[in-house]
Amino acid sequence: MSEPKSKNITWHGAEISQEQREQAIDQKGCVVWCTGLSGSGKSTIARRVEQKLLDLGKFAYVLDGDNVRHHLNKDLGFSPADRTENIRRIGCVAQLFADSGCITLTAFISPYAAGRDAARALNAEGRFIECHIATPLDLCEDRDPKGLYKKARSGVIPSFTGISAPYEVPENAEISIDTTGQSIDESAEQILSYLRENGFLD
Repeated sequence: MSEPKSKNITWHGAEISQEQREQAIDQKGCVVWCTGLSGSGKSTIARRVEQKLLDLGKFAYVLDGDNVRHHLNKDLGFSPADRTENIRRIGCVAQLFADSGCITLTAFISPYAAGRDAARALNAEGRFIECHIATPLDLCEDRDPKGLYKKARSGVIPSFTGISAPYEVPENAEISIDTTGQSIDESAEQILSYLRENGFLD
């Protein structure tokens, strides 16, 4: 992790602990990090989980890759260095959300294992849940909801993950979801089941 450019800064600790925040809203915060190829269903599944959590009276929020690039990360492109910085920033934001007690879902391709591992390291043990949306490339390409694969195949989009840029498949994800022949609700239920079994939906 790089050091801050400014040396004249001081970390200000909170007077309220994470436990106190969680007691106030009666839930535990965590990061559910959805990673997978473009078109795998990351955003759709994360949004469905968010809705189901809100229906249960839980505080939840989705940090979506495209949305973040409209504002916070609008200065970043898709080079390896920019992809790394994109994930570094959102990893920090997601950890802050989780610290507030929010069940925080992210939907980012996040192609590099090192970036996902760095995001995990920001969180306490058990509070970072890597969720691999393991939809096969051929199905993602058949869906092609944004027309990106077609552009990548024709050379319009360089360095496209899964085509001309690598995707490092998670080796030990807490959750793995293959959406082949599975509904959005069934996929969302896999995440909800994990949250129930691990004390986040008490």
